[in-house]
Amino acid sequence: MTTVPRILRLLIAAIVVAVLLLLGWQCLRPSTDRFEKPPSAQLADADAADAAPASDDPAAQRIAADLRRLADDDMRGRETGSAGHDRAAAHVAAQFADAGLEPAGDDGGFFQSVPLLRAVPQADGARLAVTRGGRTIELRLGEHFLPWANFNAPSHQVEAPAVFVGHAIHAPDIGHDDFAGLELGGRIAVLLPGVPSGFDDEHRAYHSALQEKLAAIAARGAIGAVVVSTPESEARLPWARQRASWQNAAMRLRGEDGGAMDGFPTLQAVAAVGVAAADFVFADGERPAAELFDAARAGRLRGFELPGTLVLAGRTAIEQMSSRNVVARLPGTDALAGEQVVHTAHLDHVGTGAAGEGDRIHNGALDNALGVSIMLEAARTLATAPTRRSQLFVALTGEEQGLLGAQWFVARAGDAGMPVANINIDMPVLLAPTTDIVAVGREHSSLGDALDAAAQELGVEVSADPFPEEVTFVRSDHYAFVRAGIPAIYLDGGIVSADGERDPKRALAYYLRNCYHQPCDDATQPIQYDDAARLARVSAALASRIGNDDARPRWRDGDFFGERFGAAAGR
Repeated sequence: MTTVPRILRLLIAAIVVAVLLLLGWQCLRPSTDRFEKPPSAQLADADAADAAPASDDPAAQRIAADLRRLADDDMRGRETGSAGHDRAAAHVAAQFADAGLEPAGDDGGFFQSVPLLRAVPQADGARLAVTRGGRTIELRLGEHFLPWANFNAPSHQVEAPAVFVGHAIHAPDIGHDDFAGLELGGRIAVLLPGVPSGFDDEHRAYHSALQEKLAAIAARGAIGAVVVSTPESEARLPWARQRASWQNAAMRLRGEDGGAMDGFPTLQAVAAVGVAAADFVFADGERPAAELFDAARAGRLRGFELPGTLVLAGRTAIEQMSSRNVVARLPGTDALAGEQVVHTAHLDHVGTGAAGEGDRIHNGALDNALGVSIMLEAARTLATAPTRRSQLFVALTGEEQGLLGAQWFVARAGDAGMPVANINIDMPVLLAPTTDIVAVGREHSSLGDALDAAAQELGVEVSADPFPEEVTFVRSDHYAFVRAGIPAIYLDGGIVSADGERDPKRALAYYLRNCYHQPCDDATQPIQYDDAARLARVSAALASRIGNDDARPRWRDGDFFGERFGAAAGR
């Protein structure tokens, strides 16, 4: 008589356990394979309130609250100069005020106005044609080529001989000159992105910047440029993604004359060509595209004149606008207060995507609402223990448009005191728990030593840049400080797994492949807010060391960037 109830009890218990395991499995198991799911499946798994593990750390909770506000749909992707960006800037200013920081923007407020030109390339009138050997090859818009915005004129048309200039690099310190023996005056330069395979990390970082290439071309008298993608460059940024975004607004700083600053007015036209159409550009030339790509990989690329002429034409809608940085100060405590440790994180993102079905808002949770939120927490920490030097906190605009807000701020930073160092935080991809942080650029200056000491006190491991080939040191706002001769360091998320199962590098690879500059970069991701709080503590500890040290940070002897920029600035 007792056997049947016992069996029923065991059966019921087994069923309950099975149900609980089924329901709890997704949250109990390691989350590595979340990164194998498509974004749509991830978004269905959890809402913003449940995406990340709960934290008992008040700092982590504050960072999470700031991120959810900055990455809210109400901000509409925080495009530079937009109403959404202004709402995000107002939130940051309010947080600075609540932390007890002083306004340090224009006219005694928290905001610094940044004048801009906004330009959108138009499909109507866009043309790229190759005329050689009695024939004309018309490249198709979108499929073969994409015109770039022209900040100097609403319409343009250029026809001229073309010259292939390799990677368009002049580096006499290492005996490299892509322009040797070539005449560019009045011609169109055809070039490849990137750098030769034999370049070291420092030369790769500096010379891979497209701004440096265009400056070198313009300085030699070219009137146009065609950037031909390589298989490697399209592996990083597929042509389909470039095609989808080619009519997104581009921006430049606006000078007092109303024109674009760094607009290269002598370059009357610039266009990009995809790998699939490269042979059209090099048709009837000395070498086909495949041979040039092979030569680039082998470091044996040489320039040459191309036969016939190229035609570049297009139209651009240009308008004046402005955006704003958010600037706050924690005053120093003694005679060093006239010197500043500058903290930066960019507030802008890329706005909304083209009209269509589905989510169009690019919320930019990791890029870079998280970086701004971490900077805000570092400000709160430092406000409780001011340093001898002043601490300046800047939420920057226009990073996605080419570090525009940073450039504008740096050009005027001396008005409020001398910047002696920059600590930048941009897009920490904290999607798997880690035990470390990454410090990009620690090898260039004494900031690396200060960081190591601060991290050691906190028991945090500091890892080197795991992907130096991505030249991150020139790709965020700190580089505007570097170019002004100011030592800078870029703090980023770690790469050492905290549990041995969830792989931070794998999480980063998934994010870059699927959610970077896409709508799925939102607050539903499994953001590790405890890791974010740790990064804020490290940032504050580093700033405290710099702020209280008798000596200013300095470039290391013989450093590439220190010699190129620091010496010229007298630092």
